[in-house]
Amino acid sequence: MTQAVVAAPARLAPARVILNAAGFQLGWFACVLGAARGEAALGTGVAALLLALHVATAPRRRQEALLIGGVVLLGFAWDSALAAAGIVRYDTGVLLPGTAPYWIGALWALFAATLNSSMRWIRHRWRVALAFGALGGPLSFWAGVRLGAAAFPDTTLALAALSLGWAVWMPLLVHLAARLDRSPDVPARAAQHG
Repeated sequence: MTQAVVAAPARLAPARVILNAAGFQLGWFACVLGAARGEAALGTGVAALLLALHVATAPRRRQEALLIGGVVLLGFAWDSALAAAGIVRYDTGVLLPGTAPYWIGALWALFAATLNSSMRWIRHRWRVALAFGALGGPLSFWAGVRLGAAAFPDTTLALAALSLGWAVWMPLLVHLAARLDRSPDVPARAAQHG
């Protein structure tokens, strides 16, 4: 009988976590302020450069790229549904009527890039993820509205829909990230093969 050891991942370097969080903030401001100023392509370009650097330096490039792609598809569909329902309105970067603008896809990609890095701390804390999503998602959108990148025709309805949606999305996306990463934050385990 042979034994294989599945090693736990090395802890992420603090500098990588800090750079990841800073990159997210830089990309968020570039996308939101770019959209607010009618230059969504510029902000999206900044986000694309940050994402390329992130994926190129990720410990598991393929899994990270899959995570980012999946989160973009899910998030863009969700935000497009909100736009189609008239809950959130965008004036810049909308390529197809009834959909979210392309820069929203860039924001989802930037967010996905934090899940296995600066947001890794939230793994296995489902209540915290739910609360973080219920508060953080709407606050991020509200900040974007205040900066002029989007509008809420009915603020109460928009914040309620965003809060509910993010309360669901955050735990699900954290779980998806952990599954694709395949490196749970637990001690090494021995797997027996016979």
